[in-house]
Amino acid sequence: MQSLEVISVNLWQILISLVNLLILFLIIKKFLFGPVKKMLAKRQAELDERYQAADAAKARAEQDEMYWNEKKIGADAEADAILQRATENAKLRSDKILEDAKASADGIVRQAETEAELERRKAEEGMKREIVDVSAALTEKLLAREFKLEDHRSLIDSVIETIGENHHANK
Repeated sequence: MQSLEVISVNLWQILISLVNLLILFLIIKKFLFGPVKKMLAKRQAELDERYQAADAAKARAEQDEMYWNEKKIGADAEADAILQRATENAKLRSDKILEDAKASADGIVRQAETEAELERRKAEEGMKREIVDVSAALTEKLLAREFKLEDHRSLIDSVIETIGENHHANK
């Protein structure tokens, strides 16, 4: 019979075990489950706060990125405008320099033409004086002696040749 006692069900022991289990559950619930639940809720709140802070930081970063992208676009446009103005100013300066150089070159050409005209006039005046001198000498010789028609022609030819030689020598 002893073997039956081991297998037998003792109702009081089951009841006491259940009460012990219930008391242990209530103690654990009061002292362990409540604080653990509070700690998990606190951690969840901290995580939610961190996620909200991260989302806010991400939104600020996106706003800052948009702001700096707009600034960059504005800076690029301003740089393009500055380059455009600089190019226009350089073109205007270049045109003015070319215009001044052309005016200076035209002035030099006009001065050279004026000087050439003066030299030509001096040469003509010299030739006129020479012709007058030669004519005077010829007249003097003609008056000093009588010429035949052939002598007269040879004298005029020699004077003309002398004038031509002097004219070619002056050039």
